[in-house]
Amino acid sequence: MIKFFKANMEPRKGLRIAEVIISILLCVASIVSIGYGMFQVNANVNDAKFIQSIEMTRDRELEDYSEDNTVCDVTYVSGDKQLVVSYSYEDYVQLEDDSITAYEYETDNGTKLYFDHQNITDQEIQHSYGQVKANELTPVFNFGIASFILMISVLIMTLFAKQFTTYEKSWFLSIMVLATIISVIFPEESANGVNGIIIMLLYLLDTFLNILCELLISKQSRYNFLVSVFVEIVEIAMCVVLMYRFATMVTTLLFWLPIDIISYINWSRHKDEEESELTVVRKLKGYQEVLVIVGIVVWTIVVGYFISGLDISTDFYNNQLLETAIIYIDACASAVGIANGLFIFFRLREQWIAWYICAFLEAVINVISGQYVLLVLKLGYFTNTTYGYIKWSKYIQSHSQEKQKQITV
Repeated sequence: MIKFFKANMEPRKGLRIAEVIISILLCVASIVSIGYGMFQVNANVNDAKFIQSIEMTRDRELEDYSEDNTVCDVTYVSGDKQLVVSYSYEDYVQLEDDSITAYEYETDNGTKLYFDHQNITDQEIQHSYGQVKANELTPVFNFGIASFILMISVLIMTLFAKQFTTYEKSWFLSIMVLATIISVIFPEESANGVNGIIIMLLYLLDTFLNILCELLISKQSRYNFLVSVFVEIVEIAMCVVLMYRFATMVTTLLFWLPIDIISYINWSRHKDEEESELTVVRKLKGYQEVLVIVGIVVWTIVVGYFISGLDISTDFYNNQLLETAIIYIDACASAVGIANGLFIFFRLREQWIAWYICAFLEAVINVISGQYVLLVLKLGYFTNTTYGYIKWSKYIQSHSQEKQKQITV
């Protein structure tokens, strides 16, 4: 292992030292940021003084619960003041009032806390204080998480420097730096009882793993499938947390995970004769393209119709038109994704065209869902997809037609 890293790590001493220093600084920044945030969130609250009672109004736009939910959060607001009350589903369906009397307390360090009753306990004060501070310090936590993932990105480019071109390293690190910036500027809100910090962690992991996976695909490396397994796990977690994109989640479980494993085996059997790290790739025939397009259209209509008829609680609240649109877009994205998976399995250049379409459809969903940090991932898709398509095309053109006829699936 040590010999491998010595043979592949950054050969230029000055650049290698600079990358190591940057990695150390990012590690320190991550530890300091997360450590500071945890210290603030878990700080002991000695006392909370009652200030006043306030009438707050219920924000119904943030509610969309079904009998499958055991806990339903109802948000009450008054200007910039906010109170979240958790009800059981049985109590929630009987809740008719659009207002509530909130009781405002202030801690010894000036933090305002709101409750739906007086005579609060020390445990309630501590819990509420932790939630408030976690929301206030979300950008700090996001920066800490993003810095750690960025550190890993730099180390990968350092330890495997000889495996990547200057363009590839620059592209990879640029996307991760941009994702770090966006994660701080546009923090995620909590959803389905999961803190926005956890959601952002999933987004950043998804970005990191996806761009690394696609970079390896463009390099015709079979190791992309090993990274892809972790991609699928993260994306399943995202679907569960956000309670959306069920077509994608099912497709990931039943298709992508198995195809990753068998694709790794298939690619390993078709190594380039001159460069064992490369996999032999080819292109699709005309009539095959038509069959693929027809299959995608049929899949989109059938799956979209089926899922839109299910009574599933989603993260899109009470906007039925928006929810239906997302379902059909997701169904189409899952269909193109399946085609893409088959293209990759059969080592076909058309998988890059499928990447273009998938990236566009998912970008639309990301914009509607307010998942701005994931738009950075789509930017990475569009740029590297162009690079990969050109790279694969040059490889195919450089090999004789006679050699292409000998390729077996």
